[in-house]
Amino acid sequence: MIKTARKGAVAASASLALCLAAAACSSSSSTSAPSGGSSSSSASASSGVSVSISVGQFDRKFTAMAALKPLAAAGKGNVAVLLPDTVTSARYVQFDAPYLTQALTAAGLTSSQFTVQNAQGSDATELSDAQTAITKGATVLIMDPLDAGVGAQIETYAKAHGAAVVDYDRLTLGGSRQYYVSFNNVQVGKIIGQGFQACATDWKLSKPDVLVMKGDPTDNNATLFAQGYLGVLDPLFSAGSYVKAGEPAGTWTPSTALSEFQQNFTAHKNINSVLVPNDANAAPIIHYLQTKGVKAKTFPVTGQDATTIGLQNILAGYQCGTAYKPIYLEAQAAAALAMYLRAGKTPPSTLVNGSTQDTKANTAVPSVLLTPKWVTTANINSTVITDQFVKASQLCVGQYAAACKAAGIS
Repeated sequence: MIKTARKGAVAASASLALCLAAAACSSSSSTSAPSGGSSSSSASASSGVSVSISVGQFDRKFTAMAALKPLAAAGKGNVAVLLPDTVTSARYVQFDAPYLTQALTAAGLTSSQFTVQNAQGSDATELSDAQTAITKGATVLIMDPLDAGVGAQIETYAKAHGAAVVDYDRLTLGGSRQYYVSFNNVQVGKIIGQGFQACATDWKLSKPDVLVMKGDPTDNNATLFAQGYLGVLDPLFSAGSYVKAGEPAGTWTPSTALSEFQQNFTAHKNINSVLVPNDANAAPIIHYLQTKGVKAKTFPVTGQDATTIGLQNILAGYQCGTAYKPIYLEAQAAAALAMYLRAGKTPPSTLVNGSTQDTKANTAVPSVLLTPKWVTTANINSTVITDQFVKASQLCVGQYAAACKAAGIS
């Protein structure tokens, strides 16, 4: 998820947010414009610095970040990255923290000019981390909130102390951030739904009886994911070609997700498939199904995050696919926004390519929205392996070696 010298940057951030919000659309979900094309809104030259960058320039090597070094020289204060936990997804330790460190360093900040911290699942810790960072001179926070409650608290505190905030990956409903960076989360849900539908056909389910699971209802991302996959499945339920077996409350805790599944699986004997919104929740469900004698390619399960266990379940024929979000793109986008805010500059429209509705605050939040990919056995090698998101040497071990060879993974 500023001292006296910060006042000018605060005023710039406030006028920036008003300007962009006025131009932003007011849809109830994430929307994005093409990331290419020209822009007349590159960084303002009020202090002789003019820098423009495009979403399309971000790559695995972080080469585009060097263009932001003039902003590093012009900016004031530190950047503090606040990550939420190590349980809901391993990504925060394995990818977000190192990628954000790499992006901020490549953009010209020294190790003394930014911090990256993880709240370890504690609201109190995340709030304390934010307060401490601001006290020590942070002018910009890149925050992935544990939940909207603590996110709003942090943003209220930041605003009162003159610091700008970029919501990272999760939007803080009712918050007061300047920008939001994420993947287009409705589209994430949509490709999960489409992936489920394709899998049900490929695995020859004559009439899918689907348990529809969700993420934590307090997480706006979970709401947007569900909007995407229910947009695919609801017409099938209405037409009678699919049956909705149930729709539990939702969680990002794998053990709770397993309990929700077991309760429904026991109560509804005809369940023959389950839509799960992430790999971490899918893994214990798949293990449970295996203990019940369920065979490969007979019981569709979906996922998200392209974790090693998720990819191995795909190779083994127990998971249809996973929604892959190249986190190195998200980290670079967040770092770029932070550099503009730190320097009191206006990011270009080639970077801020969409808007997302904060349904609680009833505001359109200027956003950088990135494109997810649906990964199956057919494209594991050309996506996550090529991106070095997962190493073939870690994925293709033991019982998965033969499946990797058959899939051309190297």
